[in-house]
Amino acid sequence: MSTVFVINPGSTSTKLALFREREELFEKELQHSKEDLAACGNVEGQSPLRMKGIEAVLAEQGVDGSKVDAVVGRGGLLAPLEGGVYEVSDKMLDDLKSNRYGSHPCNLGVLLTWDLAQEWAVPAYTVDPVVTDEMDDRARITGMPGLERRSVFHALNQRGAGRRAMRLTGRKYEDCCLVVAHMGGGVSVGAHRRGRVVDVTNGLDGEGPFTPERTGTLPVLPVLERMHNGESFESLRLAVLREGGLWAHIGTNDMREVEQRMGEGDEKCTAIFKAMAYSIAKHVGSMIPAALDGQQERLDAIVLTGGMAHSTALVKELTRMLSCMAPVEVVPGSVEMAALALGACMALSGDEIIRTYAG
Repeated sequence: MSTVFVINPGSTSTKLALFREREELFEKELQHSKEDLAACGNVEGQSPLRMKGIEAVLAEQGVDGSKVDAVVGRGGLLAPLEGGVYEVSDKMLDDLKSNRYGSHPCNLGVLLTWDLAQEWAVPAYTVDPVVTDEMDDRARITGMPGLERRSVFHALNQRGAGRRAMRLTGRKYEDCCLVVAHMGGGVSVGAHRRGRVVDVTNGLDGEGPFTPERTGTLPVLPVLERMHNGESFESLRLAVLREGGLWAHIGTNDMREVEQRMGEGDEKCTAIFKAMAYSIAKHVGSMIPAALDGQQERLDAIVLTGGMAHSTALVKELTRMLSCMAPVEVVPGSVEMAALALGACMALSGDEIIRTYAG
């Protein structure tokens, strides 16, 4: 049985875990203050701060590096690639260190993984990075030549939730046709056709349903009119990605507060909540033609995952609207740590191809 150490950095946190196959031996989340992060200068400068925290956790938990078989980290902003397990390579490290495809804290996952794996003399892997791109060619084409859709989404959690949901129902993910909705601060809805995500909404490009803090798809001409009337690109970008959705309508992005306010009879809050649920359901339905491959007439399942899948009210509302299309399976929260560990263990056992990053 393989033992793997998992590193998953977020904007202000670093999640760590030790797994023996599917068994989680421990999980720890380090919080980093905005002041400490700012003092690092940039994302790349955060590595020593985060590594110091990792080393403290390893000492606290008594982890012996000589008994660890691999280190696996969340993938960063790389060239578009197929999903799967990738061995960390010089080319991958160069692209992340130079921010060739963008700077983001998720880039640190591979960099920290490499440093620790080198120290322990074990393989370093990453699994299903956010730039996983398996989209059908037809899904890329838009009505404007030269402007193509991109695949950027919660690949790791979507695929991990799909695998878990199918395993719990006695089926193999690679044999199934699913639509998976990751629902957090951002929402992505993917068509999973027998192990490949052949279409997906890209929230970072403004696609998909509106969310607790994103606008989702908007009517194009009114947005262009705002720009024509003097509203800046940066202010609109902020509204689309950080200050839209629930936040713009009702002043909160916390689903617990939303449910409380609905329970207290807040009619506006209830109306906006139902509109968001409808928006999610509508985009789930739109992915069904992509998920089906002509060999079967109905989806195997619709999978709801992410932090908002903890919301009883949201899951109930979505199930009401979606259960006529397929069985609804719920995998609440994040399964990213387990998905990273499973990918590494499958690579070590030979059950998963170890891919090479071409850049």
